[in-house]
Amino acid sequence: MITMAKEIDPWGKEGVKDYEKISKEFGISSFSSVMKKLKNPHLLMRRGIVFGHRDFDRIVSAKEGYAMMTGLMPSGKFHLGHKTLADQIIYHQKELGAKVFLCVADIEAYNMRLANMEKLRETAIEEYLLNYIALGLEPKNCDFYFQSSRSEDAGKANAFYRLCGMAGKKVTMNELRAIYGELSPGKIMSVMTQVSDILHPQLPEFGGIKNVVIPVGIDQDPHIRLSRDIAARFEKELGFKLPGATYHEFMKGLGGGKMSSSDPASYIALTDDPKSIKKKVNKYAFSGGKETVEEHRKHGGDTCVDVSYQYLYAQFESDDKKIKKIKEDYESGKMLSGEMKQILIEKLEKFLTEHQEKREKAEDQVHKFLPDF
Repeated sequence: MITMAKEIDPWGKEGVKDYEKISKEFGISSFSSVMKKLKNPHLLMRRGIVFGHRDFDRIVSAKEGYAMMTGLMPSGKFHLGHKTLADQIIYHQKELGAKVFLCVADIEAYNMRLANMEKLRETAIEEYLLNYIALGLEPKNCDFYFQSSRSEDAGKANAFYRLCGMAGKKVTMNELRAIYGELSPGKIMSVMTQVSDILHPQLPEFGGIKNVVIPVGIDQDPHIRLSRDIAARFEKELGFKLPGATYHEFMKGLGGGKMSSSDPASYIALTDDPKSIKKKVNKYAFSGGKETVEEHRKHGGDTCVDVSYQYLYAQFESDDKKIKKIKEDYESGKMLSGEMKQILIEKLEKFLTEHQEKREKAEDQVHKFLPDF
């Protein structure tokens, strides 16, 4: 049964304040139950950034393969927050052998954010696809598509959009209002299209009934729960399996608040000049250190709020022993805030330099994902 997402905003207007409370309220299982089923869990999983799931334990335990479906909102610069999801996509594809369905949510972006389809398509390719490829996404076993033009294959396109229409019959306006609050025709259309995105990998035209997992931020859980309810209502008619999901924490913005594509001071973009990173981190990265060196040496810093440490922990220091030592030194006062920032700066400069070289080479691979590009 669909319930109201009182503390979750799937349209991205509010941040998430209490992951544990929301997980308990909406029945999201701890990811720790899945860890023992994975031979080589991703860093994000090992360190609890991926913290919850729905049915992923069932999916990874099944003998047959599965599909991983997710989407991207082409409305701004591709930054480290987006990399959190990209790393998971590539992990599912390369490590676990999943078929990837990667949707450009241009209809949703058009209705909710930027009403320029040409600009949305350009952003999807230049900011997102090129960075995905540079990070390791491969064309084999990957279906990269736009909501506005699902497929050049008429049969597949008809099946996708037919499902959009059919899904509307499986839900009431009262249920939609309970989830999303105030509705507009554009919002309703976006929701039904997203349900079709999540469920269509199970249609005969896309390989038939299979397990599907969607890695998302917890703000997208209302879409997941709606899609699961609609899938159950299609059980006799289409035989859908309930889609599963994994949930990851959001990476903090440089200032310690929400990371937003509309605020360049809040993020590190993967196209930022490596030479500018030192200035950006030193100026904007929120510190968990004390006001004076003497006070910091005596009481130590707070890694729970220190953005530089959080970035190292989530993405840029994979060695567990090293990150433990950094944490201990900072919290004891042995390491100063400036030293913490310098570690991150060096990691970022190296990563961005290498990534941007790969990004240039990725331009020659776009046609493999979009044959008509």
